[in-house]
Amino acid sequence: MLAEMRIQGLGVIEDALLELHPGFTVVTGETGAGKTMVVTGLHLLSGGRSEASKVRNGSGRAVVEGRFDGVFAEHVARIVTDAGGEADEDGSLIAMRSVSADGRSRAHLGGRSVPVNVLSDLADGLLAVHGQNDQLRLLRSAEQRDVLDRFAGDAVSGPLARYREVREEWQSVVSELTERQTRSRELAQQADLLRHGLDEITAVDPRAGEDAELAEQVKRLAAADELRAAATAAHDAVAGAADGDPEVPGALGLLGEARRRLSGAEDSALRDLEPRLAEAAVLLADVGSELGGYLDGLEADPQRLEQVLARQADLKRLTRKYAADVDGVLAWAEDASARLSTMDTSEEALAELAARRDELAARLAEHAAELSKARTAAAAELSDEVTAELSGLAMGQAEIEVTVGTRAAEETDPHALKVGGALVHAGADGVDDVELRLRAHGGAPPLPVHKAASGGELSRVMLAIEVVLAHADTVPTLVFDEVDAGVGGRAAVEIGRRLARLARSHQVLVVTHLPQVAAFADRHCVVDKGTADGITRSGVRVLEQSERVLELARMLAGMDDTESGRAHAEELLTAAEADKVAAPKKARGGKKKTVSAARKRGK
Repeated sequence: MLAEMRIQGLGVIEDALLELHPGFTVVTGETGAGKTMVVTGLHLLSGGRSEASKVRNGSGRAVVEGRFDGVFAEHVARIVTDAGGEADEDGSLIAMRSVSADGRSRAHLGGRSVPVNVLSDLADGLLAVHGQNDQLRLLRSAEQRDVLDRFAGDAVSGPLARYREVREEWQSVVSELTERQTRSRELAQQADLLRHGLDEITAVDPRAGEDAELAEQVKRLAAADELRAAATAAHDAVAGAADGDPEVPGALGLLGEARRRLSGAEDSALRDLEPRLAEAAVLLADVGSELGGYLDGLEADPQRLEQVLARQADLKRLTRKYAADVDGVLAWAEDASARLSTMDTSEEALAELAARRDELAARLAEHAAELSKARTAAAAELSDEVTAELSGLAMGQAEIEVTVGTRAAEETDPHALKVGGALVHAGADGVDDVELRLRAHGGAPPLPVHKAASGGELSRVMLAIEVVLAHADTVPTLVFDEVDAGVGGRAAVEIGRRLARLARSHQVLVVTHLPQVAAFADRHCVVDKGTADGITRSGVRVLEQSERVLELARMLAGMDDTESGRAHAEELLTAAEADKVAAPKKARGGKKKTVSAARKRGK
């Protein structure tokens, strides 16, 4: 969970510390006080786009620092480890984002400087921020499909994984077949060139490292006389002259004389040196033997030199054309063989590829149908559960319909697939189009949610969906930015009640202007704005119970200075607390039903 967040130099906030409750925290304040800067700070901490215009005048830079507590999921811990960061001794994790006045942005995680996208990856596992932009995203078909897939869980994720695996292979075969058919002449020309090169290399039949070996042989054969003279002189120096001249004893003879003199000495210290001379004699004897063998094998062979030079010339012709050395030539040949296997444009090869394509298309169609069936079943459940939630949000006559259809495709579509006799577009997420439709009342036709719902109704639809998805959402912290926009009266109370229900399984942070919502919070923070020396500053503070009454009264149309306003605020708080105490008994049965449904979907 996000334990606390510090904001410095962001918008009207000079320096503020926001301490969050593990359950439901609400942030309120007058218009223009800087409530939205709390959400802006969370966006920055989540790796969102930085804006220099948000930096407070005179601050130089804006800094947002968050401290996360608790046991982190495996993928979150892996992100921190890969980034080189580490948690504090108490198990908490510090993330920081700064934005300078010139627009430059920096990020830190676990005490290490990291790219901004690392914070984005981290936030995917820790934070989910819902605001007006998220409502707009909910209008997209892809987002609606994602909502359905999250709700369905394993019932959809399993078929989807199998579908994607077959689709990847199908696409590869389709692309290869298309390329061979459309580029047959060009591929045939390239294949001829590759075959010519392979034939040329095969005729020479080079061995790995052969060019280096030949270069060494050339040096030896070309300098045979010089090498013989050097080896002979060295051999004579070690073993003695070949003619046995006693005037020119070799090193072995001298060592023998030294050993004889020491072995007969009367002094034991001299006699002790004799074994060491014996060791030296053995080493010299080995060297002399090797020099003799070298001389025996060294011949000035002009014919052999000519053969080696000719072989060397053959290899150089290859290295001039295909690579810098023989090892590179062999690598080119291996690559050319692999490329040739994909350039066969014969009728037999094309027919084989086409057959493979059709086989994979049939398998893919089966997986697509399985995926559509799973989504259709989940859509009915999601429709019922969201509709039930809407009835408690002052939309009792409204019904949500989640429809699952297919995307038609033209013959020219490279991803066209025949499923159940119809030609559909086989995208990465299946062949389905998912749409959320809203029936405003019993006699109204179901319309796309963005056409049938007002701004406030759209907020309630999104909240209802989030409540239903709570069991499937692994992100521990949910943030709502004025999700109650355009809502009032009893609907506002129901929104507060559902946010409190969410707070039993998630950490919830809400920025709101409605006292009915704020009354349900476990912790109430207020953003205060003040002016001193002509400079406007805002800060965040946690309210005591008595201060909550005054803040709620202010939110009730500015009634904080009236007895009736404070009485109304106290009544709101009392009713909310009573509801929160009674709600768990009711919620346990409802939650059990949801979990049971999730288990059935996961089977």
